[in-house]
Amino acid sequence: MKQNIINARVTFRSSPIHVLERFTIKDLEVAYERFKRHSGLDECVIIQTCNRIELFGKSKYQDIEKIKKTWASLTGLDEETFKENLEIVENHEAFHHLLKLTSGLDSMVVGEEQILGQIKNSITAARNIKASGKHLNTLFDKAIRIGTRIRNTSGIGRGGISVGSMAVKLAEENIDELKFKRILLIGTGEVSTLVAKSLQRRGYDFAVTSRTLDRSKMFCETMGGSPIKFEEVLSGFENYDILFVATTAPYFLVTYERITNAMKENKKGMMILDLSNPRTVDEKVATIGGVKLMNLDQIAEMVEKNMNARLNKVKTVENIINEEVLVLEASMKRLDAEPLVKGVFKDIDSLRVKELQKALQMLDEKDEKKIKIIEELTKAVVESIVSTPMNNIRKASEQGDPDVIEMASKLFDYKKNTLD
Repeated sequence: MKQNIINARVTFRSSPIHVLERFTIKDLEVAYERFKRHSGLDECVIIQTCNRIELFGKSKYQDIEKIKKTWASLTGLDEETFKENLEIVENHEAFHHLLKLTSGLDSMVVGEEQILGQIKNSITAARNIKASGKHLNTLFDKAIRIGTRIRNTSGIGRGGISVGSMAVKLAEENIDELKFKRILLIGTGEVSTLVAKSLQRRGYDFAVTSRTLDRSKMFCETMGGSPIKFEEVLSGFENYDILFVATTAPYFLVTYERITNAMKENKKGMMILDLSNPRTVDEKVATIGGVKLMNLDQIAEMVEKNMNARLNKVKTVENIINEEVLVLEASMKRLDAEPLVKGVFKDIDSLRVKELQKALQMLDEKDEKKIKIIEELTKAVVESIVSTPMNNIRKASEQGDPDVIEMASKLFDYKKNTLD
């Protein structure tokens, strides 16, 4: 019986962070139980990071609507929201996507290492509560090994840095004892996510503000930081030593007048990193005494030098993935034949043992050494007869020929329900 692998996902590529977060599943154990009970999935693995929520599932008969309804019941979202944000692929495309994940090609920062550890944790959690089974365990184990090998041989994870982490690095280089400074992050989009990840990884406390306090709270729940009302920030820049500004506002949020007033109170100085496109910090701010301003163009130029070597390797990695996905797909297809192959071997071996016992009784053989020789002989005969047709069945399965498996099950009188 052919098994299907599905991947349903909401990621940063199609949904902004404040939308993506709404798809987050709070209680994974409950989610696994519901998906297996109500969505038609026999196995499932859930991957959740700040940039993606993904479901990998295995079943005989896919029902996308049931999967959506189950996911919606866990998050309280309506069907229209899924229609706008959910991407769904199956089998070959699902395998290809998983390899892009493990090798680092589908990350916000190409080649970043964190996603590989998150995938390992996801399959471990699913395996521990028996949400995954033979198919997804095999798929993830192989994909993790392949992704690790690709990273090691291509070097795609070496020498790169994101705009967010570069901005934090520049702040560290320009500000003494950054951990004792007051840090503000304005914005909750992709670049803000990168900044927050870098700040959190380095152990810095920071405040976060956005258009609405709810959006800031949702962002902080996932990325860390403390939410602050937007209105309080605009009238209180003097309360901060470092500003990371990453918004899409069509006007200057950080104005010359506001920073001039802030610097009357803040005698220690201020560093402002404008990561917005278009810029949302007035360039005249750089002329104010005690203020150091860096914009996205300056930071991006530094990042580009680090990223060029990494990006040059993307094509190489894509080529490797295109080759490896065929091997992975063949391995997964082969699993469809394994119940039949194991069942036939088991049935034939039972017959062998039964007939061997008859023969030994007829011979009245008591010598243990001779009995062992005869038993090994029967095993060798069965193995030599059965191995070739069983290997041919496996090859047919790898090549995507379910008719051979169907015919073999009839020839060996192997009932379908034993293949489930």
